[in-house]
Amino acid sequence: MKSEHIQETFGNIDIYLFDQLIKGTYDGCKSVLDAGCGTGRNLLYFLKSGAQVYGVDQNPEAIAQLKNLASAFPHINPEENFRIGPIEQLPFENESFDLVVSSAVLHFAENQEHFEAMLSAMWRVLKPGGYFFCRLASEIGIESLVRFIGNGRYILPDGSERFLVNQEMLVRFTNKLGGKLHEPIKTTNVQNMRAMTTWCVRK
Repeated sequence: MKSEHIQETFGNIDIYLFDQLIKGTYDGCKSVLDAGCGTGRNLLYFLKSGAQVYGVDQNPEAIAQLKNLASAFPHINPEENFRIGPIEQLPFENESFDLVVSSAVLHFAENQEHFEAMLSAMWRVLKPGGYFFCRLASEIGIESLVRFIGNGRYILPDGSERFLVNQEMLVRFTNKLGGKLHEPIKTTNVQNMRAMTTWCVRK
């Protein structure tokens, strides 16, 4: 299989989300929400698979691009499915989605309260038995290299400022939500400049 074909099918998908697709974890997911979707880099495969795909992002230009992309799929109503707005105020009913994707979003939380508000909103719209896929920055493996500046936020070695989690926090939130890890918590250390953690939970 040539790389062009993979790109055509999956787009610029997060490799760890791709990993779950390969494993068949989300085979039964008919309704998918990407909370903080950007231009939809993680949604092309789901659009092509026939799922009902939804997205929310605060960037109007990104949502406009995603609506344009989704307009090629007759089973999707772009105006209805893709909305501009904050993650903590998702405009959907409780228990609406089989899968909620949060890729590189939660580490932009302003503080602990904001983090929990976003997390709570995503969990609220997830169906019982549904899956939550999350990738976010953490301090795992780079604890001695980050500098705490208050409100859950840190300065990373690459100079960026992020809200960081650790394994204990993710386990605690999993239990608090009443969820269950269906994959071990996995972290990629990017040359000691930042660490990205994959958190996969089932409701």
